[in-house]
Amino acid sequence: MFAIVNIAGRQVKVEEGKSIYVNLLDKEAGATLSFDEVLLKGDDNGATVGTPFLSGSSVKATVEEHVKGPKIIVFKKKRRKGYAVKNGHRQQYSKIKIESIG
Repeated sequence: MFAIVNIAGRQVKVEEGKSIYVNLLDKEAGATLSFDEVLLKGDDNGATVGTPFLSGSSVKATVEEHVKGPKIIVFKKKRRKGYAVKNGHRQQYSKIKIESIG
């Protein structure tokens, strides 16, 4: 069983028992979440598509931890102008475990 769910403004494919990384959520580690914006639900027999969401469907998840992604280096330079800027960025993510799709 899998589903396509809208989590924090992004569409994510989820499966029961799997852990995924999503943009930082405003919940503590160990908190339970319920996502009601299910766009698609499917299994081996076929898929059900919502218009735009499936009514009565939700995905239950638990926040495992909050982590930072790899450092991304942003370097800008203009030739012969003496202009060079170096910045770094680390995106913050929440690791969630999908408990059930219903």
